[in-house]
Amino acid sequence: MAKKKILILCTGNSCRSQMAEGYLRQFAGERAEIYSAGVEVHGVNPRAVAVMKEDGIDISGHTSDHIDKYNEIDLDIVITVCDKAKESCPYFPTKALKFHRNFPDPAKVTGSEAHIDEQFRKIRDLIKDHFRQFAEEHIPRP
Repeated sequence: MAKKKILILCTGNSCRSQMAEGYLRQFAGERAEIYSAGVEVHGVNPRAVAVMKEDGIDISGHTSDHIDKYNEIDLDIVITVCDKAKESCPYFPTKALKFHRNFPDPAKVTGSEAHIDEQFRKIRDLIKDHFRQFAEEHIPRP
């Protein structure tokens, strides 16, 4: 069975899509090639790296990539994880199935350091639960 090629798309490819990529790589294992990109490039957010590390997933080696990097890949699935990315998602000349789930942007949270960290963890956990279920439903086991 061929590996599914999956792109997770967000605004800046800094938090939500990075966390989703980390979890989907874990849940899909060898059954899929997972990429993430943004309609803009903001760099990988250090708080996203930290909260993922707390949950045993290392995304410190991830890069923040622009969607154009993946124009030549024959994608099977494109997942947008924020409304802005869905609205500005360029047309892909592809047969890819498209999915959307809007997650709050943890990088926009304000307040104390403890409050910001708490919100990053909360959004991380929402992403983890969603992508665990997504993998079960859309990336079949052999």
